[in-house]
Formats: sequence, structure tokens, C-alpha cells
Amino acid sequence: MTDMATTDAAIETPSALERRIDMTVVLADIEKDVGQRLKQMSRTVKMAGFRPGKVPMKMVAQQYGSQARSEAIGAAVEKAYGATVREQNLRVAGYPRIEPKADANPGQLGFTAIFEVYPEITPADISGETIEKPTLTVTEAEVDLTLDVLRKQRTSYVETDRAAVKDDRLVIDFTGRKNGEEFPGGKASDYSVMVGGGMMLPDFEAQLEGVKAGETKTFDVTFPAEYQAAELAGSSVQFDMTVKKVEAARVPEIDADFARQLGVADGDIEKMRVEVRSNLEREVKKRLLAKVKEQVMNALLKVNPVEVPKALVEMESEQMAEAARRDMEQRGMGMKNIPVEPSWFTDQATRRVKLGLLLAELVKAKDLHVKPEQVRTIVDEFAETFEDPKEVVRWYYSQPQRLAEAEALALENNVVDWALANAKVSEAPIAFDALMGNAG
Repeated sequence: MTDMATTDAAIETPSALERRIDMTVVLADIEKDVGQRLKQMSRTVKMAGFRPGKVPMKMVAQQYGSQARSEAIGAAVEKAYGATVREQNLRVAGYPRIEPKADANPGQLGFTAIFEVYPEITPADISGETIEKPTLTVTEAEVDLTLDVLRKQRTSYVETDRAAVKDDRLVIDFTGRKNGEEFPGGKASDYSVMVGGGMMLPDFEAQLEGVKAGETKTFDVTFPAEYQAAELAGSSVQFDMTVKKVEAARVPEIDADFARQLGVADGDIEKMRVEVRSNLEREVKKRLLAKVKEQVMNALLKVNPVEVPKALVEMESEQMAEAARRDMEQRGMGMKNIPVEPSWFTDQATRRVKLGLLLAELVKAKDLHVKPEQVRTIVDEFAETFEDPKEVVRWYYSQPQRLAEAEALALENNVVDWALANAKVSEAPIAFDALMGNAG
């Protein structure tokens, strides 16, 4: 292909990150390239009545000229743009938008490339920031609380003749009517509901405690003014309810059978407590680090106001939307007809892009690069919870790309350690329930 020269490459800076480059290419060079492309096509093009390679050039040009010219112009524009970007040492973010120009000189094709560049980042001093570091030491009390949660997770239900009390499970039929007419969503059969579980509207919930199997009730329910179904919002309706079963909750005792349910083959309760404590300490460590990491990232963003390219935010938003779609589909939620808009993730994507750019510069500036032994430590921690840790480690190291998650965590840990060493640190005890999300 011929070398298509560029002329008059002028760079404009409309904003901090946007760039506009006006360029021209010589039309004669494009026409020469078109001819070369058509000549190459003629060697293989097939057309009725002619052997391959014997189609007249005029007919090849008639059928493929437009395609060849489009390709030639695209190649010329890409070449001119790439050469200018390299000459100016520009770090381009995303892809350029190419717009034609109508005021080029005769014999030339003019165009404008509009694109964004990466911001120049010099990590700021963090010594004036205070990072709150939550602390929690796992004791036997936390082990007891965890065992209580594990017991409740294994609750079974036994049918009973007595009146329903809080935490019982009911199996009911109900039909709702507004002005004597059934309404959509107001009817169900064999519906399971927890007494005091907050699953139903308050007026409905109030009717559940004290009922017995076989009982039938009729009662009024008022929908909240802000209820999602507009036709029911603020309305009073009447429900008929039949109680089919009252089932009492049975929470297992902490005994050998319970220990075996938790994976302790011989049912040794003390061994179970040791394993629960070990798992709990690992989870507490992980959650404490996550809270510290959030504090560090917030502090870094505060002292380093960064403007980020819109193109990178859009790409990140798209990836997050796609990940959300996949997650919902894996959970069995049909997403084919339900849109997941990238715009929903713009704020979160902007934060991610800012942190990604900032951390990359910080790692270079402060030499926080990840070491192989740090990655191995994280992989070992991943593997600890599996039955055969060595096999899990081998799996990670059998494909280098599988280590990406461990490498990212190791890098973030290095940044956290650096921040804690350079900022003010305030330790603050945190309640177990608050850390584990069991509050209330």
C-alpha cells in the first residue's frame, strides 16, 4: 500500500481531557490505494460467466469500487490519526470519533478526530487524612453467636394444633376483593408465611398470630398510599383467609448430630467449635480489611480529585450491566425482555475508573508492585476453605489468567498498607453484629 501523507495536523483542547485533531490526506494517494485494492480483489473475485481471476477490471470496479474506496479512506484516516497520536505522545482513552471536514484544499480529504486522553495524575499527600480502622477480636461469645445463627439456618418445622405464635410458619389460602371484585395478585393457595416475618402488609400481618389450623377469617386491609400498584394505593380491601397448617419452628440443639451437619464426621462438639472459630476469624479478618479498604479508597479519592474520560466510564458501565445480566440469569431470573441499562451503573463505574487510574499511578510512584509470594498467600487463603487445598492451588496456577483476582487483591492490600503507614490511623472497636450484618 502507498504511504498516504498527512498535513496540517492541528490539535485543539476543548476540555481537560478532550482533544480534536484536524488532518488531511492526499486524494491521489487514496485513489492509488483504491486501484491496488481492486487489482488484488480481481485475482479472487467470482462472477457468473468468468473464470476466477479473469473478471474484467471495469466490472470489478463497478461492483466493488465503493467498498474499496471506503476501505482505502478508512485506512488513510486511521494511518494519519495514528501517526499524529504517536508524534504527540498522546495516551488515548477509548476510540476516536471521526468527522469529515468540508473546507479541505483541492486534492485533499479533510477530517477531524475527536477523542479523550488519560488524565495526568500525580498522587497527592495523604498524611493529613484520618483512616478509621475497625477492630474486633473473636472470642467464645462470637463463636456462640455464630453457632446460634447456624442453628436458626437449620430450622425445621413441625405441624401443630396450637394457636400460632411468632416465628411459626403458616400455610394459608387467601383471596382479596376490592369493592367485592377480586384484584390481580390478591389471591394465593398453599402460601407459606412466617408469623411476625414482615412479609405481608401490616394489617394482614396482624391477623396471623393466634390463628389455628382449619380456621377461616375475613378482615380488612388498607394499602399504603405509596403502594407500587397504583390501582390499590391507599385503598381498603377485604381478605378471606383459610389457615391450612400451623407449623412450629424446631431449632436444633448443639449436639453430635448438629456437629456432623457442620462437617465434623465424628460429631465432636469441641472440634466443631474450633472449626467454627477458625472460619469466623477468617471471615472477620476479611470484613475488617474490606472496611479499612473502603476508608483508604475514600481518602485517596478525597485528596486526588480526578477527572476521568467519559469513554472509560461508558465501557465500565457496559461491563457492569452485562455482569448484572449474567448474575440475574444465573439466579434463574428471565432477563431477555427486561433491560439492564448501563446508565444505572454510571456513578459506580466512575468511582471504579477513578480508583483504577489512581491506583495504577500510586503503584508506580510508590513502588507498590505485587510480589509472587503475596499472590501465593492470597491463593492459599482462597484454598483453605476447600476439602483439598493443594488441588485448588494447582488449579489457580495451571492457568495464569486465573491469578488475576488474587493479583488485584494483593495490589489493593499493598495500597492499604501504604496508606495506613502514611495517614493518621484511628482504631475503633466494632460490634460483631454490625460487622457481620446481623444487626436488628
